[in-house]
Amino acid sequence: MNIEKLHKKLIKKNITLSAAESCTGGLLSSKFTRLSGSSKYFQMGLVTYSNNSKVKILKVNKKIINKYGSVSPECCEAMVQGLSKISKSKINISITGIAGPNGGTKLKPVGLVYIGIKINKNNYIFKKIYKGKRLDIQ
Repeated sequence: MNIEKLHKKLIKKNITLSAAESCTGGLLSSKFTRLSGSSKYFQMGLVTYSNNSKVKILKVNKKIINKYGSVSPECCEAMVQGLSKISKSKINISITGIAGPNGGTKLKPVGLVYIGIKINKNNYIFKKIYKGKRLDIQ
């Protein structure tokens, strides 16, 4: 589903949405808010780029970041859970990853992105590996 269709559906069904972004630096929130009428559903977009902001704003436990890293399914899930508590939106999205061109390893290559979606009480974490330049990955 493209962003325009989702936009119309969220408005029609009166569903709220919020996002907590790391590697995308606000680009997801921008995709929604560039469309007229997005204030009817878009509650907030938080750019929690640093580990410190993930801990302070989203209440991600430092132990999760120390054990698994900020680019991990565990951190992504903690981000979406924290966002859900703050925003009270019906749909919450979190994104964390390595946009590059530096920062990748064999276990966590450039392009690795985790996307968390919390709809009501259901959590979904997706692992994606994107190719291309930094902006392509973002």
